[in-house]
Amino acid sequence: MAHRLLVRRIWTLSVKEIRCHPASTATTASSSFSTSLQSATTRVSFLSPSRTLPRSLPHTSCRAVSFNVQDHEDFTERVINSELPVLVDFHAQWCGPCKILGPRLEKAVAKQKGRVAMAKVDIDDHTDLAIEYGVSAVPTVIAMRGGDVVDHFVGIKDDDELDSFVSKVIGQ
Repeated sequence: MAHRLLVRRIWTLSVKEIRCHPASTATTASSSFSTSLQSATTRVSFLSPSRTLPRSLPHTSCRAVSFNVQDHEDFTERVINSELPVLVDFHAQWCGPCKILGPRLEKAVAKQKGRVAMAKVDIDDHTDLAIEYGVSAVPTVIAMRGGDVVDHFVGIKDDDELDSFVSKVIGQ
């Protein structure tokens, strides 16, 4: 297993070096490959902690569409004191409709490109918040602006209904 990992790392580094070195003919590329393979194996120490491995996924600095509420203090800070309108999704792990609504709601919020935030509250972990906001069934979505509840719905909705709900909350 370790041998395959080592070969894969060498191959990845060698292929990257080939792309960096322009070659005019196939023979030049072939000799360049063997030279870069030899140089890569001799100069790279894979056990060195300073060496970083190439990542297969690009790193993007996009802001998260939603966040999980950690406790009552976190809810107060990120939802009630938020400058943006916030959709609060009260859900449960065992709830089938919640698993359908969550991704749909995230998609509707993402379309608004930062004009609204979304908080997820697991009612089993945060029963106090569910009681405080009168949640008696899941999924329940509450829209808040400036710390006040401005709208809500219970149950599952399709994409168009969610888009219109989110647009109404942000005032479009």
